[in-house]
Amino acid sequence: MSPWIGEAPPPAAKPIGPIGWLRVGLRGLPILALLLTGLVLTLLLRVVERPLFAPARPLTPWITVAVCRATLRLMGLRVRVHGAQMRENGAVVANHVSWLDIFVLNAQKRVCFVAKAEVAGWPGINWLAKATGTVFIRRDRREAGSQIDVFRRRLRAGHKLLFFPEGTSTDGRRVLPFKTALFAAFFEPALHETMSIQPVSVIYRAPPGEDRRFFGWWGEMDLGPSLLKVLAQAPQGAVELVYHPGLRVADYPDRKALARALEDAVRLPLDQRVGEETA
Repeated sequence: MSPWIGEAPPPAAKPIGPIGWLRVGLRGLPILALLLTGLVLTLLLRVVERPLFAPARPLTPWITVAVCRATLRLMGLRVRVHGAQMRENGAVVANHVSWLDIFVLNAQKRVCFVAKAEVAGWPGINWLAKATGTVFIRRDRREAGSQIDVFRRRLRAGHKLLFFPEGTSTDGRRVLPFKTALFAAFFEPALHETMSIQPVSVIYRAPPGEDRRFFGWWGEMDLGPSLLKVLAQAPQGAVELVYHPGLRVADYPDRKALARALEDAVRLPLDQRVGEETA
């Protein structure tokens, strides 16, 4: 879980009433069945896809997209998209608010997430992550060379790599400073001239009458209560995705300048929305 604690403690959890628990069942059971079905189909299709197309994945990502879209519909979470998704070969970066980000971003386009190595050991989640092509890395400069090799192979295979440069999740009301270590890989000669990175702003709208940080998942918060809270909620909230123009890596002198430009792009619409809500 995220080590970021924030400026204020998370809102106190409200008890879930009988109707809320009914929603948990009516939403949660179909979602669980959907995830398991998608996982089985992906694993079966990979038996054919791997020897024919490896390392490319032209078929199975569409299962992930379909499952995530259906999951969001079952949750009742409305998604609005602004801007165009980058067509060029490259990567995508976004601010990180919640476990919901995985579903929201996967539902829009075929992407492969870049996650910390610890995720590979999380029970249940590790199966889903591995099946959907997640790239596991250690945030260690000594392993930068191997990371570059992995990124290069994936990019050549046409994968869109998506990662969260904040390195942790937040309350959804801010964007934390982007960590620059991973951007160093994109300045290697093999990637520097051809790479573009698209910044994406993820902006959640809390349900009416709820704390504005409703969807945030940070600090010492556990996944279970957060999941149950979202499944039990009605009326439901919404999320906006703002796709900004891609930035060419070659246009920036170093990883710090690139990270700063991406961070500024991601932060701007979120700051504007927070300002509108507090005005």
